[in-house]
Amino acid sequence: MIVTMHGLSTMHCNVATEVRMARETGYEGIEFVEGKVLRYLEQGFTAEQLKELLDQHQIKATCINAIKDVEKQGSTFEEVLEISKTLCRTAEVIECPVIQLVPFEGLENLSYEEGFELTCKNIEQICDIGKSHNVKFQLEVIAWAPIHSLRQGLDVLERVDRDNLGMVIDFWHLWAGGDTMPEDVAALDPAIIYGVHFCDGKMIPSEGPWEEPGLRGYLAGEGDIDVKAWCEAVKSTGFDGTWSSELLSPKHWEWDLWEVAREARRLMVEYAS
Repeated sequence: MIVTMHGLSTMHCNVATEVRMARETGYEGIEFVEGKVLRYLEQGFTAEQLKELLDQHQIKATCINAIKDVEKQGSTFEEVLEISKTLCRTAEVIECPVIQLVPFEGLENLSYEEGFELTCKNIEQICDIGKSHNVKFQLEVIAWAPIHSLRQGLDVLERVDRDNLGMVIDFWHLWAGGDTMPEDVAALDPAIIYGVHFCDGKMIPSEGPWEEPGLRGYLAGEGDIDVKAWCEAVKSTGFDGTWSSELLSPKHWEWDLWEVAREARRLMVEYAS
């Protein structure tokens, strides 16, 4: 188990500070938020400088989260490809093995089958970019998107057929999506699990929009997910890789972020041990 701090848990923070924070609060690794990494680079800093920071604090970069809108078409997807190239080059330098991919609902005007096919073709292109930089990708299914279940995610892996594409097991997204149970996770080959997002939360009300920060603003044990059951499901596969403590919570972003990091880590280790 590689105990990893998630940059969404410490949203109002830059990457340099997060690397130090991760070390000081007992983590082994850090899952960077892509917007923070891109902001760092846009200000003239380099991937090499970020690698020096990681080495200085003895922290592993475990994932960059995420390349988003991977289902989009046309000029929007061309922008996604450019971001993919930048993040893959950066990941190679900082020795970050995995980048997350997120398909949202940008093709809802199409049939599921058409949207699925176009999304997979896009993911193939991104995986091929990553291959040249020794980067793998973890697919995250999104609770409110067309591709929202573990089964659909596995269908993507089968259709794309690239050896650098796997899954992240995000407790909230899989639970809130409504079509995945812990026993489905327990049946997985651990080789396709590239990471775990340890988190809790609530379900969308029967009527109303998906307001993710409000639904996910809960530490483990405060929401409605049987977090222990999801942890046991992952562990039963034999997976022993990256566990990332994800707390998407505007309320907790106003805490002392060192305390957020410590508490998120404490709970993850307690539940997953």
